[in-house]
Amino acid sequence: MTSMPILETRNLSKRFGGLRAVNDVSLSVSPGCVHGVIGPNGAGKTTLFNLITGEHRPSSGRVLFKGRDITGRPPHAVTAAGIARKFQITQVLTSLTVRDNVQLAVQRAEAGSMFRLLRKADWSDRVDEVLNTIHLGPKADAQAASLGHGERQRLELGMVLATGAELLLLDEPTSGMSLEERGEIGDLLREISGNATVVIVEHDFPFIKRVADTVTVLDKGELIAQGTVREIEADERVRDCYLGVDDHA
Repeated sequence: MTSMPILETRNLSKRFGGLRAVNDVSLSVSPGCVHGVIGPNGAGKTTLFNLITGEHRPSSGRVLFKGRDITGRPPHAVTAAGIARKFQITQVLTSLTVRDNVQLAVQRAEAGSMFRLLRKADWSDRVDEVLNTIHLGPKADAQAASLGHGERQRLELGMVLATGAELLLLDEPTSGMSLEERGEIGDLLREISGNATVVIVEHDFPFIKRVADTVTVLDKGELIAQGTVREIEADERVRDCYLGVDDHA
């Protein structure tokens, strides 16, 4: 029996004046997977995330989370429903310790009702769990300012995890990382997908090949392909518009 998609968009469109940034996009994300979203510059990837998270209201179409219509809900309501987003630019508070950053994320989630039943004494257990997952336990009491770029990305990923969200939207999580750091993040995302569904916007297709179960390809605001990595690599339209193109935007 096929499980219900955790996330769907149905004929989703967004127009900015005469520009169709997203045009009639219908995608489906299965629970417990890592789902990559790729495409050349201007493909509509970030706008798609903005529509899902309520940053933009769609011109037409619907967004469904676990079968419930969340179209046009404000960002705080989308977060409360169980969707968390990590932006490309880290939002780590460098003046705080690693532990304090994660605890702050837990407290914010609790204030938003996702952890409303947690006692304050339980916060510490949740923070330790997250720190161990992102492999920053030994640096829990270090200032976040002392972390390297890859470690800060892991910390922010931990802050997203700390919300308890069921769906994580990650915007270029490997940006600026070394090959070794990308490998570490890839392993971490595969580990995380056992507890939460992960959707990644990413320019690094070799990274997507390594971590993704399913890939959606956008071009000029339209969905041109969706399938396994092997199916995407074999798709002539994808090769023409994206694969083999050096896209760093």
